[in-house]
Amino acid sequence: MSKDKKKESNQKQELSEWQKRNQEYLKKKAKEEAALAEEKEKEKQARKEANSKLLEESKKSSSESDEEASSPSKEPSEKEEKSQKDAPKVKEEKEKKKKERPEKPAKPKIAPVHIWRAVSILVPSVLVLLLSVYLLTPLSTIKNIEVKGNSNTQADDIKQASGIQDSDYTLALLLDKETYAERIKSNHWIESAKINYQFPTNFTIEVKEFDIVGYYVSGEEHYPILSSGTVESTPVDRLNLPETYLTVTFNDEQQVKELITGLSTISEDIKSQIQKIELAPSKATADLLKITMLDTDEVLVPLSELSKKLPYYSKIKPQLSEPSVVDMEAGVYSYTIADKLIEEAEEKAKQEAKEAEKKKQEEEKKKQEEQGNQSQTSQQSQSH
Repeated sequence: MSKDKKKESNQKQELSEWQKRNQEYLKKKAKEEAALAEEKEKEKQARKEANSKLLEESKKSSSESDEEASSPSKEPSEKEEKSQKDAPKVKEEKEKKKKERPEKPAKPKIAPVHIWRAVSILVPSVLVLLLSVYLLTPLSTIKNIEVKGNSNTQADDIKQASGIQDSDYTLALLLDKETYAERIKSNHWIESAKINYQFPTNFTIEVKEFDIVGYYVSGEEHYPILSSGTVESTPVDRLNLPETYLTVTFNDEQQVKELITGLSTISEDIKSQIQKIELAPSKATADLLKITMLDTDEVLVPLSELSKKLPYYSKIKPQLSEPSVVDMEAGVYSYTIADKLIEEAEEKAKQEAKEAEKKKQEEEKKKQEEQGNQSQTSQQSQSH
């Protein structure tokens, strides 16, 4: 026996510190497991006993209730008193067992700072990844474009003016809508343009066209004059002309723009009465206009003073009893068209008389020259 004890003591001395700790840990763990097993076994037995007691008490209570109904003067049984006395003891035992159970170590909480740091890195990375995948797919160039507000221009012409290509990214169009809308104004019909977006790939181009102020007439062709002062190069079908419209007989770009600028300040009441505008330059005024009204009145006014003088026509008109000429070249005065025709006839007669007198003088001069030539030839023949 002494030899075995010596061997065991030698083996214990040979164990390292880690092995010793491990053995202690294993013994402690075995004890804890055994204690837990005993507690579980005790809990099971306590539950069984409590269940059996409850069953017995329920049976007894039912029998006692019957007995109490027959003899209400009887006192409570001894078992009930015992169960009431034992109840607090059972509760104390359960609380002790709960306290003796080893509590599980709480998991360490992650600090909010680390969570926000992770989110600030992960979210942008995921978004960049999704955007890259989207741009590599054909979905990134799908666009449904609709044009609204156009009546004199074709939708295809407006799309072409915008510079939008089928290969352009939808996202690029969405982020740079104003630039594309500004390009549309390169079409001379378009006064303003706006591009609206509707999820997911729908775009609407809303345009406002320049109004047609009048028509430049050349022979049988009618070319629209826009409120911008531009004369359209393509004539309009005569079937598409309105019932009443203003005609202009000159198409000089600078003069037409000056005319449209002047008319823009004139009231609609006067403009609606104008039928025709033509150049009628005089010796004193090179830019004199002859404006013919729907009621055959005529207004003579310099183009450079149109916005200043033409409004006086509305005050003079009520004083005119018959078709008249309102001369605004130097001052402002009027005379009837009949007087004008008489004056024109007289001037024409004077002009014709002057031309006849001039022609007569030329013929007499020609005769004198012929006679002189004949006399010279006769003298030359006599000399020979």
